Amino acid sequence: MTHHTQDQTAEGGLNPMPELVVLTGMSGAGRTEAMHVFEDLGYFCVDNLPVNLIDDLLALDGFPGQSEGQRRIAVVVDARNMGFFRDVGDEIAHFEEVGLTYRIIFLDASDEKLVARYKASRRRHPLCGDGASVIQGIERERDMLCQLRDNADHVIDTTDMLPQELRREVQGLFDDREGRRELSVTVYSFGFKHGAPVDADLVMDVRFLPNPYYDPKLRSYTGLDAPVRDYVLYRPETEEFLKRWRALLDCVMPGYVAEGKQQLAIGVGCTGGQHRSVALAEATGDYLKSRGYRVSTAHRDLKLAEGSDGRLVADDEAEREGAEGARGAGAPTKAEG
Repeated sequence: MTHHTQDQTAEGGLNPMPELVVLTGMSGAGRTEAMHVFEDLGYFCVDNLPVNLIDDLLALDGFPGQSEGQRRIAVVVDARNMGFFRDVGDEIAHFEEVGLTYRIIFLDASDEKLVARYKASRRRHPLCGDGASVIQGIERERDMLCQLRDNADHVIDTTDMLPQELRREVQGLFDDREGRRELSVTVYSFGFKHGAPVDADLVMDVRFLPNPYYDPKLRSYTGLDAPVRDYVLYRPETEEFLKRWRALLDCVMPGYVAEGKQQLAIGVGCTGGQHRSVALAEATGDYLKSRGYRVSTAHRDLKLAEGSDGRLVADDEAEREGAEGARGAGAPTKAEG
């Protein structure tokens, strides 16, 4: 549409993440379900905000869960907010005047479906307060919303949609690259001997690869160290595995984005969580970052890594630090001597 050019990208398409989303439409068409999508996308959401408070909301310096300088607000406007519908043209003109990027999303459904949904929910239509029937309330609402519907960027008919289908439709208004950035991915290594993970969405068992633990020269190192990393990653069997593992990730990750998943945990496990899983968790995280995903990498059992003598590396380091600290505290200075 041409009525707000501030929301256009350099390529002429719509900016995927506008500062303001006005979510509106027929009561019973799915506004609440759609609002949950924007909450997951990191928007600050307000239901039934009086129109004269939108400016005050936009003037705030920060919003919960958003980084400094970021401003993403989703406002649900419905038939209860009568003033907005009388002044919708003025409000749109004001958005453009202040240079605000925005989009209006209108949810609709057939009268028959809306009546059926109200009967199933046993809730009263907001425009039936004077004793009118549900169908009369729907007719009043359509008359009230006609101008707003005409000004909407997107009109979504939810008549035959399931809730998850509506979520996908709303998410589809934002490009795939932005969806990848909204999916928070955690890749972590672990050792099966310390317990299988309970919170991972995907688990990859890499115990089929040769184990550096049995090389005395490598045992005290971890997958973060170059000797172990090279030993694990640059073997023919590992290179073949990584090719297939990355192909699997390329297959499933877009599906998680399309389903609207906001958090994804990938566990990479070996026997002790010290060598193979650590190196491959790092490689997995680096690959997903290169594909545009927001990734953090962790190593659950690295604190339990064993040295060449079977002792915990962390314990050895703590003892060394403690001994050095004691020597430093007990050593006399020249002035004291």
